[in-house]
Amino acid sequence: MNSREDQLKAVDRLLTIMDELRAQCPWDQKQTMQSLRHLTIEETYELGDAILDGDLQEVKKELGDLLLHIVFYAKIGAETGDFDIADVSNSICDKLIHRHPHIYGGVEVADEEEVKRNWENIKLAEGKTSVLEGVPASLPALVKANRIQDKVAGVGFDWEKPEQVFQKLQEELGELQEEIDNGTEERIEAEFGDVLFSMVNYARFLKINPENALERTNKKFIKRFSYLEAKAKEAGKSLKEMTLAEMDVHWNEAKRL
Repeated sequence: MNSREDQLKAVDRLLTIMDELRAQCPWDQKQTMQSLRHLTIEETYELGDAILDGDLQEVKKELGDLLLHIVFYAKIGAETGDFDIADVSNSICDKLIHRHPHIYGGVEVADEEEVKRNWENIKLAEGKTSVLEGVPASLPALVKANRIQDKVAGVGFDWEKPEQVFQKLQEELGELQEEIDNGTEERIEAEFGDVLFSMVNYARFLKINPENALERTNKKFIKRFSYLEAKAKEAGKSLKEMTLAEMDVHWNEAKRL
């Protein structure tokens, strides 16, 4: 691995290239924080895909893309006189030191859960008006549910045992069935949302990231369905021409493979 000196040189090289691109490249000159925003989100999802795939070379590549965006935003901030990369770095360093008194202060903690509780309490002491203030409104609903539950658990608003959460999930499923039998579409949707929220909560107790779990299932389904499509093509048929029984044969083959 590279030495600390080589790592710092590499970051300095990137900063220099960013200066040159911003000064000389028409496309880079034109970019604003607003124009980069959607690209940054896309790069973040690409990094997430690489992590789920376990492709470390792709993780390295996507981290580079994301690092470029961070440097880009910092460069724009420097041009407006608001902040530069040093301010960005020092800001997160100061925050980490302040929120880890068990490392940089005299506070003792028993375990990870106590660290999380201290973290949320420190944030409230910093002037946050709500534990949930840091949950971005634009997060996808599944990710947002996970973050909401994680944050409130950090201040002690939580179940004590996984069995209690599973019991709550079963209760929510029962309420959903009641609305399916007797309710309106709006009530069914509301109860379905409660079921999903409970599932996310149960995943947390099982120490499973629900977003990762669902995405793995998505990838598994895509792989199996692609196999089914390939087999249909080999047989000279479209999927619409195949019976469900025929499709099930190839689907089960895909599962075995």
